[in-house]
Amino acid sequence: MAGILRYAGADGRVRVGRYDTARDALHALPGVDGMADLLHRPLSEIRELADAAFGERPADRLEDVVVLPPVDGGTEVWAGGVTYERSRRARGEESDSADLYDRVYDAARPELFFKSVAWRVVTDGEPIGVRADSDLDVPEPELALYANAHGEIVGYGVCDDVSSRSIEGENALYLPQAKVYAGGCALGAFVRPAWEVDDPRTGRVRMSVLRGGDEAFSGEVALSGLRRRPEDLVSWLFDCYPFPDGAVLATGTGIVPDMDFTLHEGDVVDIEITGVGALHNTVVRGQRALDWLVEARADPALRRGDAAG
Repeated sequence: MAGILRYAGADGRVRVGRYDTARDALHALPGVDGMADLLHRPLSEIRELADAAFGERPADRLEDVVVLPPVDGGTEVWAGGVTYERSRRARGEESDSADLYDRVYDAARPELFFKSVAWRVVTDGEPIGVRADSDLDVPEPELALYANAHGEIVGYGVCDDVSSRSIEGENALYLPQAKVYAGGCALGAFVRPAWEVDDPRTGRVRMSVLRGGDEAFSGEVALSGLRRRPEDLVSWLFDCYPFPDGAVLATGTGIVPDMDFTLHEGDVVDIEITGVGALHNTVVRGQRALDWLVEARADPALRRGDAAG
């Protein structure tokens, strides 16, 4: 399985490449300056560039590069809510406004909300965060859609939409504070090209949370339970809203722990989506544990150090 990866080479230069797992070879896409640059292009051109990367260009080994989140520039991360029956029921359990979630589940227009700018996103092996002012927090494993500036789905990935259930449950209008904060958005490092996936909804999402080496939670869901078509979600997102650097849209979660579960500092969250990819992160608490993200904007090599986990 070959995926598209954003990384910093030994020379410190940030590149976008295509990784060939069979040969452990990472080939830079010719003439591509970053993921935003790639997502600015039409799907047909992206596919040509990805295919051209497997030519005779020099290849890097994965162990010799710094793996970076698969977003940069002006690319925004958005997310959909209440797209599975389990999510609808869970929102009703945690909120006094259950009818809001019932109505949006059945409505023609989906719930879509802003999740993160590119520089605040973390990736595989880096820490995810929970808010210091929240006492009920959960990982939300989701299929991520990578859409170019033209609204075409060009790839699929894994997203963890880490969320505060206590803050959203207190008042639905607190949703931005429950969803948007340092360490609240993780994306799997690899983007699976769309032309390699016939239908992502034939797969399954699996998640486990380890605490002190023991399993604190596990769950899985079939992507066929996603109520809305990925293409429809992207169409709604791009309606009256331009994305010149493309966008990533997380499609909502169908795995929601019971109300007696909350993430603890030190928990290890593993997510896998069949035929798409995986994501592995350790939980930290509070903003100070994620302050390194600010400096990493200018120096991606910081992500290799202890600060990034």
